[in-house]
Amino acid sequence: MSGADVPMRAQLLADLKDFLRTIQKPNRPVDSVGIDERLVASGLVDSLAIMQIVVYLEDRYGIDFAAGGFDPDRLATMGSIVDLIEGNRG
Repeated sequence: MSGADVPMRAQLLADLKDFLRTIQKPNRPVDSVGIDERLVASGLVDSLAIMQIVVYLEDRYGIDFAAGGFDPDRLATMGSIVDLIEGNRG
């Protein structure tokens, strides 16, 4: 990753956190979860919220899960979601 990619990654993460705030469980703030902490296991979201994340990624970034398949590990952490977005842009 080049230095120019760091601000883009930070922005993608900030945008993702903003979205997660709209679907998070009330007792677990987004900022209390680490970038590599599993979202469902952390209690931030439940398994049904993963589908909301899929819809967000399809709508916002044009990621086609029907074409590429659905791998739940790619949506397990904020870091893996940002990696997925970056991989889709390349």
